[in-house]
Amino acid sequence: MNSTVTTPDAIEADAVIIGAGPVGLFQVFELGLLEIKAHVIDSLGAVGGQCVELYPDKPIYDIPAVPSCTGQELTDNLLKQIEPFDPTFHLGQEVTKVERRADGRFDVETSIGTRFITKTIFIAAGVGSFQARTIKVDGIEEFEGSQLHYKVKDPAIFEGKNLVICGGGDSALDWALNFVGKAESVVLLHRREEFRAAPASVAKMKALCDEYEMQLIIGQATGFEAKDGKLSELKVTGADGVTRRVPLDMLLVFFGLSPKLGPIAEWGLDIERRQLKVMNTEKFETNVPGIFAVGDINTYPGKKKLILSGFHEAALAAFGAAPYIFPDKKIHMQYTTTSPKLHKVLGVETPVFD
Repeated sequence: MNSTVTTPDAIEADAVIIGAGPVGLFQVFELGLLEIKAHVIDSLGAVGGQCVELYPDKPIYDIPAVPSCTGQELTDNLLKQIEPFDPTFHLGQEVTKVERRADGRFDVETSIGTRFITKTIFIAAGVGSFQARTIKVDGIEEFEGSQLHYKVKDPAIFEGKNLVICGGGDSALDWALNFVGKAESVVLLHRREEFRAAPASVAKMKALCDEYEMQLIIGQATGFEAKDGKLSELKVTGADGVTRRVPLDMLLVFFGLSPKLGPIAEWGLDIERRQLKVMNTEKFETNVPGIFAVGDINTYPGKKKLILSGFHEAALAAFGAAPYIFPDKKIHMQYTTTSPKLHKVLGVETPVFD
């Protein structure tokens, strides 16, 4: 649907980035090098996407030239890197409407009424808007946020406590191993003997169980007991049909995420298995000219869901978008090492070599 009405309070922009995770932040940088200012929208209340929301303290080992960094450290460094480009962040709001205008630009509106008129859109929304898969025990939701947690924001609150951790993936294993020696006790609860986590983590967990440093229970949570208004025991039914009671102070559940494209699914974009198809790997443009998809949300032959792949995609998408923003300008490839123009854009001095 085309739109022609110009809303007086609409923000006119060259580029709107949907998603403030690592790839969205690096998209700001690549656009900035081409002197394109970006507005960044994210449904979360802070930047960093899944890296900060789900595993801020978990090490990441495959960022080029960075042997190890946490999700929070990666986000902090990206924010420092894009400071020269002064992006505008619009957090805690979801893009609800995207419509093509008669002049070729797009009308964009968010869930709290922020409006944009933009020449280009970059969708870097990861897996889309995501929600943690919840534990299916009637009534246990009343303890969410106090004793029932689907993510770890402050590890310190779990220290010295009796923990039950549910799940069989990397998040469950990582946090179980992390809290051994810090918590009073750690019980890992998984519905089956097979795990989705890294084999090294599974081997370490089983070794700690053999040393009685933690405990593994195969079964499913089927009920709970409360005392004085607090969660006191989890009822766990094993494969043998026997239900046992496991005392606890805190329950952590890591059943993974339920990704949802949300309103993105209504924008006329080609979608394949809840991911956005890009027309080619030269520009990472979708089937809608002027809308690009980078990072985990896109799909193409050979796609690998890696942060470093998203960084590469962001660089090429920026060059692909430049003709929409500067139709009469020839864009030349320049290097940050040697280009005085880029040094000026970055606010650094051009080195002088004897």
